[in-house]
Amino acid sequence: MATQTSKLSVSTRTEKGKGAARRARREGKVPAVLYGHGTDPQHLHLPAREFAAILRNSGLNAVIDLDIEGSSQLALTKQVDVHPIRNYIEHADLLIVRRGEKVTVEIAIIVEGDAAPGTLVVQDASVVEVEADALSIPEQIVVSVEGAEIGLSVHAADLDLPEGVTLTADPETLIVSVTEAQLAATESEADGSADAAGEGDAEATAEATEESE
Repeated sequence: MATQTSKLSVSTRTEKGKGAARRARREGKVPAVLYGHGTDPQHLHLPAREFAAILRNSGLNAVIDLDIEGSSQLALTKQVDVHPIRNYIEHADLLIVRRGEKVTVEIAIIVEGDAAPGTLVVQDASVVEVEADALSIPEQIVVSVEGAEIGLSVHAADLDLPEGVTLTADPETLIVSVTEAQLAATESEADGSADAAGEGDAEATAEATEESE
């Protein structure tokens, strides 16, 4: 299992601050910082469209072969800040990596399959922290609940990790649990009844107030 690296030509940036960042984004560039291995942080501009395409194809743990004005450097996408409303990339942190190096990353957990009838599958964790070779980071970890019965619980220690990938999260972290669907529905109905009762009390109070006036 090898992580596909994507090439990306980037440029260095000298201007800093919010004003400079806004100008860069208007020009189709993403402000970024490259750091790691004891080097001084490098401030870069990434082409926004190409960088977004890499993230779509390779996920948030993308390993990128950066061409920094003629100099090559492997980097792992460490953090990506996205505008909460407009959904564009505001900033990115990139970590310098080397071939054969181990890195700690969070991997997405995907739940597949249909549990037994009358059950409800609850996913308690959407990611899990692992250590993996920088060029062999799994894109996701699949948990199958096919035919699972009530009472099943899957913890981090139970995950089927690819060869060369080591769990660094707490082994007791709950990932997926299977409960009785009827119990969940009853709790939901109880919450709804309480809300309705609250609304009824409020209406009665309002009517009494109007009559007194």
